This record gives sequence, structure tokens and C-alpha cells, in this order.
Amino acid sequence: MKIVLASENKNKYYEIKKAVEPIGIELIFGGDFEKPLQVEETGKNYKENALLKAKAWASSTGLSTMSDDSGLEVFALKGLPGIHSARIVLGDDSNRNSWLLNAMKEKTDREARFVSCIAVFFPNFEKTVICEKYCYGTLATSVRGDAGFGYDPIFIPEGYDKTFAELGDNVKRKISHRALAIKGIAEMLIPVIQYVTERTLDD
Repeated sequence: MKIVLASENKNKYYEIKKAVEPIGIELIFGGDFEKPLQVEETGKNYKENALLKAKAWASSTGLSTMSDDSGLEVFALKGLPGIHSARIVLGDDSNRNSWLLNAMKEKTDREARFVSCIAVFFPNFEKTVICEKYCYGTLATSVRGDAGFGYDPIFIPEGYDKTFAELGDNVKRKISHRALAIKGIAEMLIPVIQYVTERTLDD
């Protein structure tokens, strides 16, 4: 079964591809399309944004589509930056990390969690599969480490004393919010693939 990944992120593509290949899914890289879609994320939560992208890409390609949305939620900031994590302030990752560290200067509660929501939309059957997972931890008081991206240099996952950027990709691929969501969606897709295959054979 072919499923398009609604993303131009190669690293994300390879990570998901490795998880879904064993269950019979051929994942197609969104960046290989001549004019990859840029979908405005107007949803009120991760699920809505992931579905918006999945349905838009499915409409454009005619194929089943997988999309994800993720963010960092800081409890002391009432869930911010949340769904706005990638665009909470202008600039790059460094600007966003600086903004967050500054916002947390007077806060004693440094608990936070990463959220990843993956949605798969099957247009021919109007069927949707959604998996949302979390990685809990705390925020460091300064930028630490060189690996990863986004808020990795300031997020310390539960059970560790180093940031994701210090721990590196090998650890992150096992315990991160996205790693857990990828594993979860792969497991959820097994019966769906069987259902779709049976319906296709019946037709």
C-alpha cells in the first residue's frame, strides 16, 4: 500500500519509512512531488493541524496521506508555545530557545512535554487513523548540546539529566514524542491495511 508523507523533511521521512515498511507500506516522500503543498495550519490543536495537512495532500495526490504536527508545551506558561512552537517568534531555533528561556526566568516549575500527533487519511474509504504521544521532562536553564534541532538543546527528558541535544539521535529515536507516535501509528495501521486490502479485493 502506498502512503504519501506530507512533509519535505528527509530525516522524518526515513524515520517513519523504517517503521512502516515491515507492515507493507510504501512511504512516498512529499518532497519528491513537483510542487509540494504548503498548507496553512489553522487548527486549534495538533490533531486538527495534522488532519488539515493529510486531507489537503490526499486531495492533491489522490493517495492516502500521512501527516504530523508537534510542539512543546510548558506547564508554567499554560501550554505555550504549543501548536505555535515553530513560529512563536520570528527567526530560527536559536531565537525561539532564547524566547523560551527568557519567559521562564522567574518560573520555578520547569515541567514541560513534547507532543507529536500523526494522522493518516484514506480518501477512498473516508477513514482516518490518529495517534498522539507525549514525552515528558523539564526545561534546562541554558542551551546545552549540539545535536538535534528545535527545542532539543533546552529539553531534558524524564529519567535523564541531559538535554536531547546532549543525548544525541540514538537516544532520541527511542524515547522522543515522535518516536513513540511513529511506533504507535504503525501498530494502529496493521488492522487498517487488512481492512483496506479486503475491501479492495471485494470490489
